[in-house]
Amino acid sequence: MEGKKKAGILITLSGGICWGISGCFGQFLFVEKNITAEWLVAIRLIFAGVLLIIMGFVIQKEKMWEVFKNKADTKQLLIFSFLGMLMCQYTYFAAIQHSNAGTATVLQFLNPLIILAVVCVKGRRLPGKVELLGIMAALLGTFLLSTRGDIHNMSLTGTALFFGLSSALGAALYSLLSGDLMKKYGVYVVVGYGMLFAGIIMVPFVRPWNYPILWDLGTILGVLGVVVIGTAVAFSLFLKGVSLVGPFMGSLLGSIEPVTAIVVSVLFLGSVFHPVELVGFILILGTVFGLSFYSGKEEKEMIARETEKVYEVD
Repeated sequence: MEGKKKAGILITLSGGICWGISGCFGQFLFVEKNITAEWLVAIRLIFAGVLLIIMGFVIQKEKMWEVFKNKADTKQLLIFSFLGMLMCQYTYFAAIQHSNAGTATVLQFLNPLIILAVVCVKGRRLPGKVELLGIMAALLGTFLLSTRGDIHNMSLTGTALFFGLSSALGAALYSLLSGDLMKKYGVYVVVGYGMLFAGIIMVPFVRPWNYPILWDLGTILGVLGVVVIGTAVAFSLFLKGVSLVGPFMGSLLGSIEPVTAIVVSVLFLGSVFHPVELVGFILILGTVFGLSFYSGKEEKEMIARETEKVYEVD
């Protein structure tokens, strides 16, 4: 059992690393190949969607059609494709184009705060002390990241900050809109069709065939990195790992994604971060890690209380 857990940790981390590398491939294509976020996202969504759907038919077979037998679920899938998948993917890569992979990935990781706000509104409650502390730390981290501590001098452009924060909203909508569908049909159905439908929505507006792309080895490897490594490989590894270590541990291990994006963008893409920006990164990632640990602990305590009640009844 211990060996399985160790293997699960390594597999989950590998999936998160693949996601982090994917953003860096995107940064390479934007800087070195003059490719735009619109073109890359349209291509990624269509080809990655087809790839995941094929994998789904191999793994889940007939289950891939079940979502279309329920009108309400089909409608929910279409809403998720547009408001969740498309918004999440486009704003994330647009943030990379206007800043860098590390910054964009860290800003996207603010999404748990948006989910927390939704939970508090739905539950008609105020955030707890730990949650308030996390919110304050995340806001301070975002401030340091965008200004380097000088309120009169923005280190991030307004466009980069807008797309970065929008990607956090997109990631939150992605989670909120896909949760029930994921439980019912699985990731290959929801993410595969979600990507394909979102890509189809983009095509008439982007018209990717009109872009003058130089198809050399670097471009081909970059696109494959985004589509294959950042989608098929990343999802497969991460989901397999989570099945071994559980969703709580998986959410914590997923924090390797922004760390990977920062390290790779510095080592291989020439990104330079100010020390104050690194403090901002730490505050944001620390908030995500802390809130994940806190919510996981609360969930475990609740389960333990319910178990005690069962034993008391018996």
